[in-house]
Amino acid sequence: MTLFSVEGKTVVVTGGSRGIGRMIAAGFMEAGASVYISARKTAEVEKTAAELGCVAVPADLSTPEGVERLVSAVDGPLHVLVNNAGATWGAPLEEYPEHAFDKLWNINVKGVFSLTQRFLPRLRQAASADDPARVINVGSIDGIKVPALESYAYSSTKSAVHMLTRHLARRLAKEHITVNAIAPGPFDSKMMAFALDDPATREVIASNVPLGRIGRPEDMAGAAIYLSSRAGAYLTGTVIPVDGGISC
Repeated sequence: MTLFSVEGKTVVVTGGSRGIGRMIAAGFMEAGASVYISARKTAEVEKTAAELGCVAVPADLSTPEGVERLVSAVDGPLHVLVNNAGATWGAPLEEYPEHAFDKLWNINVKGVFSLTQRFLPRLRQAASADDPARVINVGSIDGIKVPALESYAYSSTKSAVHMLTRHLARRLAKEHITVNAIAPGPFDSKMMAFALDDPATREVIASNVPLGRIGRPEDMAGAAIYLSSRAGAYLTGTVIPVDGGISC
């Protein structure tokens, strides 16, 4: 079991108050890690932290002040940074606003880069040749395969997250810091609630997944724990679709 152990590691999960972020944070907590979660809404992140037993850091990571607040809240070496915080925007082509690209670029791409950059000293403290520090960026299957929904800025920024992952992986490998991405398919989250909360629509979406179901919390937590454990120590620059086979 030590091959997949993350016990005692310090982990930061952004956007950790709900959805995929909460799934990942809960998995790390159950596996014995020390976890910090951040989100913009104070009440939500504190409620989730109380339920999971982790540390809440309310922070708007689209601002430099929010980034600094999270970085300063974490003490000592950081073994795992999970860049999960993100936003989406859907609208028909003719009505799609230009400012959607600005907003989503700042949150989904620039936010990932800025936070990773600011946490580098803590990641370097935790890094070693035998047990690298880990950065896990949460991309999307929509950044690999054109989605049915008209989410132009979202899918484009998630593709950018995947390429940014590869850039950072190449640069940081010599410092014993791995950088990988997870590209989720359909999971229960706020972004998917408009579709998955309707039983009929949920059934249609599940039927289009080769494995025949919506993703479960353990599917997402398992991928993140694998990338953070000794089992995943030799992977860097990868984008792992956790999508039930949609990208096949």
